[in-house]
Amino acid sequence: MSLADQAPPGANIDPTRTATPNWIERIPHAWWAAAIILCGMPLVANNFWLFQVMGWTFILGMIAVSLTFLAGYGGMVSLLQMSIAGLAGYMVAILGPSGTTTISLGLSWWIAIPAAFVIAALFATLSGALAVRTEGIYTIMITLAIAAAFFYFTRQNYTIFNGYSGFNLVLPPQLFGVNWRDPVPFYYLCLGSAALCYGAVVYVSRSPFGLALQGVRDNPRRMAALGFNVTAHRVAAHAFASIFASVGGILLAWQNAQIAPGTIGIPAAIDILVVAVVGGMRRPLGAFVGAFIYVILQVFSPDVLGAFGFSAERFKLIIGIGFLAVVLFSPDGVLGLWDRWRARAQRRVDPLTGAPR
Repeated sequence: MSLADQAPPGANIDPTRTATPNWIERIPHAWWAAAIILCGMPLVANNFWLFQVMGWTFILGMIAVSLTFLAGYGGMVSLLQMSIAGLAGYMVAILGPSGTTTISLGLSWWIAIPAAFVIAALFATLSGALAVRTEGIYTIMITLAIAAAFFYFTRQNYTIFNGYSGFNLVLPPQLFGVNWRDPVPFYYLCLGSAALCYGAVVYVSRSPFGLALQGVRDNPRRMAALGFNVTAHRVAAHAFASIFASVGGILLAWQNAQIAPGTIGIPAAIDILVVAVVGGMRRPLGAFVGAFIYVILQVFSPDVLGAFGFSAERFKLIIGIGFLAVVLFSPDGVLGLWDRWRARAQRRVDPLTGAPR
């Protein structure tokens, strides 16, 4: 029914005027196309692409989106997100069942998983309370120091974290009669989790808390003068970001069926920063774009290098060169390059006639 049909008699309503589109109509067509492609990927992709490539992409993207939220909306660059993810994975292995029966408590999943989120959030909150009192390079160094300390602690502690060996046979629970570690169910589990994390970041960024956090990022003194608690907002951002890192960490432990100190080492922490920067830190979508690029390079570059007679270990050099190129030529990441290309293409088209200039 049009607005003219709904108007009272005698009202002057333009019949050509349309109603305000609902939220479904406001979603761009490109997003619908991406959703159809991702949901239908198991119909055309093999198990390797579903489980290893796309599953790993979604997992790294969720951990990186926690950094994107902190850096893009809060102005805080943290190298602690992989440690938070690893702690959540460790807690699922310690509190739930695993192959290391001498340490794992074997609690039910509905106890182990929520407890893992709570413990990871407490760790992020305490670490954030230390880091937010500084700015810039000092924040990065504090979070790096905490990440390094946590890595060495897990490697040397055998009572709780089982030292070098870590935990094996860390498997997802059998819910609804589905083996969630099979390629197709695991793909949809990661896809659904990534979509929820992305939606949560977008929603919170537009909420009063998210807008206040962006104000703290831009001008903390003015926000303090207006009555906002700058430190509390920053600490709360660390606690909120830990949710996404924890989801990624638990899924990573299930994907590898194990968790060990190597998972949370300093190189892994730097990789999350690389993923976020390459994709673009200012938007949550950049975390998943950067994760996909990183996974593709990680998986396929050794074979390409080997075909040309180079050592497969040099794939890190390719990633490093790509990271340097993005930082130099597009500080906004790959999404920034895409935006500039679209703007340049639009300037070449006459806005009135649509003809090329």
